[in-house]
Amino acid sequence: MGSLGEAIQEAHRGIRPAVPVSALERSAALSARLGVEVWLKCEHLQPTGSFKIRGATNKIRLLGAEGRRKGVVTASTGNHGRAVAHAGRAANVPVTAFVASAAPHHKLEAIRSLGAKLLTVAGTPLEVEQRARAHAESVGLPYISPYNDVEVVAGQGTIGMELLEQLTELDAVFVSVGGGGLIGGIGTALRHQRPRTRVVGVWPENSVDLLKRLRPDQVADATERPTLSDSTAGAIEPDSVTIDICKGVIDETVTVTEAEIAQAMRQIAESEHWIAEGSAGVALAGVVKRAAAYGGRNVAVVLCGRNIALDSFLAAIGGAGSRSAGQPSSA
Repeated sequence: MGSLGEAIQEAHRGIRPAVPVSALERSAALSARLGVEVWLKCEHLQPTGSFKIRGATNKIRLLGAEGRRKGVVTASTGNHGRAVAHAGRAANVPVTAFVASAAPHHKLEAIRSLGAKLLTVAGTPLEVEQRARAHAESVGLPYISPYNDVEVVAGQGTIGMELLEQLTELDAVFVSVGGGGLIGGIGTALRHQRPRTRVVGVWPENSVDLLKRLRPDQVADATERPTLSDSTAGAIEPDSVTIDICKGVIDETVTVTEAEIAQAMRQIAESEHWIAEGSAGVALAGVVKRAAAYGGRNVAVVLCGRNIALDSFLAAIGGAGSRSAGQPSSA
């Protein structure tokens, strides 16, 4: 379908009205606290609670008739599987989702409730992906990767198209990074049409596999450890299309601690009265860390999801205490 940039523009038209344009809202409280004009891209308010609905909808709408009839296979830690199940149900496409046994129970139940067949795998997210891909190949079904698929990346890139339409003077966008599909798509859309906007990738220190591949000199310890940002956790497929895409579009990288993620989640709740999952906290934590460099400038933060169990959310923000968002964590 031509270049990724063209595919993103086509997806921007093609996924409507199944995927609504998400709001871009200025946070007066965060702007005043950080000294940065903070604009929140509200992907957490999408129908499935995360941006993943974009890539899933785009991929399923591009399936051929045979793929729609036979169904698809996917792998997920939660949000992607839920999005594929949602898009599959809307298009009457059967979905089989491979999921990690350690994935949050509420996310697995959400996938099942949308009619998908769940197959549980004891292993890492990457091992789950590998099992799912192998199964899809063995039975002749299309496999929908959470990130390693250009059509999925194009769907996520529609966020960039919306940002172009919503805020003319956008100096930077901060995006949490896992497999790279979200930032790769957004960055490609912006690079093609507004290259002056800086694209900032933010990783939890506990899960930096893609960063290790992009900036090996910046990652001393790449061991994967548990993180509040479970949606971005885990290693990626070594041949992922997102590696080269991200190399071409990410201008700046930031890593944040678990304490900084929790504090950012708390500040979103305090200032906007929204529940945001760890991956959304990652993006805001990046802005907090880099606020001095962006003083007075327009910065978008992609609030990529809200799908966190209430007890986990309360534990995270309770442990964060009441420190100011503008003050660095002592951890």
